[in-house]
Amino acid sequence: MLWAVVGAVVASAAWAAGVFLIGAAVNAADLRGYTAPSDLCSRADYGSFKDEYTASDSSPTHSSLKDRALDESHCSASLKKSGSSYADAYLSIQVDLHKKTDPAPEFTATWKNYERAHTGYDVGAVEGIGDEAYLVTQDTTSGTSAGSRYATLAVRDGWVTYTMSYSAYLSSYDPDKDPPKIDEISDWLKTDTRNTLDRLKN
Repeated sequence: MLWAVVGAVVASAAWAAGVFLIGAAVNAADLRGYTAPSDLCSRADYGSFKDEYTASDSSPTHSSLKDRALDESHCSASLKKSGSSYADAYLSIQVDLHKKTDPAPEFTATWKNYERAHTGYDVGAVEGIGDEAYLVTQDTTSGTSAGSRYATLAVRDGWVTYTMSYSAYLSSYDPDKDPPKIDEISDWLKTDTRNTLDRLKN
């Protein structure tokens, strides 16, 4: 009888250990070899914008976070056309490595449904980048000297999320009245996002 009890205890312990290990494996962060560098500006590629904005930003700003639950890197850069004294447009780039929770459900809810929560934006799925990607755009210029053009490409690859955003604002004080069209901006975002994601892998 004693041996039967001992055997049952051992079997129960082995089962519990197996469940624990399987659960740990299932819940392990799927980071796909990505890193979140301390200086994302020096690792990110935004070369597609440089034919239009030839005066490069000499001091883009960057920040980073390292934590048990999340690694995050951010870069902000001003875009200037030749002869401009001030920024004509802006780029914002961010990568997040989610190390404790799978971001997929919230990512999909946020970006796939973006136009439902934000009036005036267009959203489209983008194939061939990560597990899922969405392009969010808005153009309020309508051929006038006012308004703005905005585009964000949001990507999820495993438990890694990435966004690259462009914005240009026209006003009576802004000398640049001819920012690139949304289709051009969208193509540039796709090209540079692919290149940047490749660079961020180990």
